[in-house]
Amino acid sequence: MNVPLKDSGTDGSSADARSLRRSTVLPAAPAEVWAAIGAFGGLTDWHPLVPPTSIEGGADPEVPGAVRAFAVDGHVVARERLLDRDPEARSYRYTLLDPVPLPVAEYVATLAVHPHPEGAEVVWSAAYRSTGEAAAQVESLFGDGTYGAGLAALRTRFARG
Repeated sequence: MNVPLKDSGTDGSSADARSLRRSTVLPAAPAEVWAAIGAFGGLTDWHPLVPPTSIEGGADPEVPGAVRAFAVDGHVVARERLLDRDPEARSYRYTLLDPVPLPVAEYVATLAVHPHPEGAEVVWSAAYRSTGEAAAQVESLFGDGTYGAGLAALRTRFARG
């Protein structure tokens, strides 16, 4: 469940539909990139900044419905539920669950690998609802922090040289 937002705040702001997108092109085959990042339960294997994760209830981390929990000092700070995973299309979608670190609602993110003339394009995107001031926080925390740092790590990992 995401944080409920009122249709409009006392300052006149509204919880509008918003989107977030970051991408990078890697000099590697899409299948090679997907093999490195396509496991919902394997985010910490390639992302340098996310806290340790566990899959709740012993669920299969690659089956829709699985929930990954992020913990800091033994306390769960974020949870995400896998909505769908399509290895043939090289993508998976997930949603935020309580606790949600920012005032957003209906947050659904997609991590996908697409063929590109130079190798593979990794696209990390999300659609959500929030107020304008929260959108700036989402851009910073998720867009630049989580997505940006993960994509930068992939550029380093797959650099040719």
